[in-house]
Amino acid sequence: MEMHQVRYFLAVAQLLNFTRAAEECNVTQPSLTRAIKQLEAELGGDLFRRERPAAQLTELGQRMHPLLKQCHDAAAGARSLASSFKSGEIGALRIALTHSIDLTLLIPHLNEIKRQFNRLEFRFLRGSSREVAEYLKKGEAELGIAAAIDEEWERLDVWPLFTENFELVVAGGHRLAGRDSIELDDLRPEQLLGRTFCEHSGRISASLREHGIDVEHGHEISSERDLIELVEADIGVAMVPHTSPVPERLTRTGVVGLDARRTVSLYGVAGRQRTAVANAVMRMLRGADWREIAG
Repeated sequence: MEMHQVRYFLAVAQLLNFTRAAEECNVTQPSLTRAIKQLEAELGGDLFRRERPAAQLTELGQRMHPLLKQCHDAAAGARSLASSFKSGEIGALRIALTHSIDLTLLIPHLNEIKRQFNRLEFRFLRGSSREVAEYLKKGEAELGIAAAIDEEWERLDVWPLFTENFELVVAGGHRLAGRDSIELDDLRPEQLLGRTFCEHSGRISASLREHGIDVEHGHEISSERDLIELVEADIGVAMVPHTSPVPERLTRTGVVGLDARRTVSLYGVAGRQRTAVANAVMRMLRGADWREIAG
């Protein structure tokens, strides 16, 4: 079944005249008649009773009319949508982020990109660093943002955006609250909350362990929200990146002597064509001044 056959059928069904339908479709009457006969052969029966002065839909034609009309409208909608994407009237952004990346980092840039496209559709995917790599490989995301992707794939492009420190976060009434900085020894009596969803959690634990800090009896937390609630309840303390949002009820401070930093990078797939929106976002993120955000 060809779409031009469906279009000719709908024209005859509306006008009930083969000659006028051919004029409406800008084809010769023999061409239109031949296309409808081919359609009838495919469907296994006549669609019209060819009477004078007007053609009439058969029982089969009446039953097929709403189905073929729906098929025609769906095809027209698909063409219109494709044309809108091509002309830039509609844009789509598919971006994957690891669980440790806060979306507020992107909000100013997303607001800016919205002004460049009349209609913009976002799709945000979350996952571990390995899952973000898989989203990129499979084409489910055009861009990825992560602190680290431990994936040796030759087509993975990496553009570092900024580097930031990890800081200690404690409850407002905690004994370490309000200090500009603390020493590693100050952490010895504390029970740590481990951010297992963070790409650098293992590295931070290893660094603390090297300094004799007990990380084996800490709590393992799998979401930022749970982590914040536990810190607020003074159940433990946590090491979080500088860009992680922390409620005003909590305080954050640096830890002297602890080498805990991460570099947040933008990822893409080399050689794969990107949408106009993805290219615009990529240029915007790579050209941004992240110094104030990263502290």
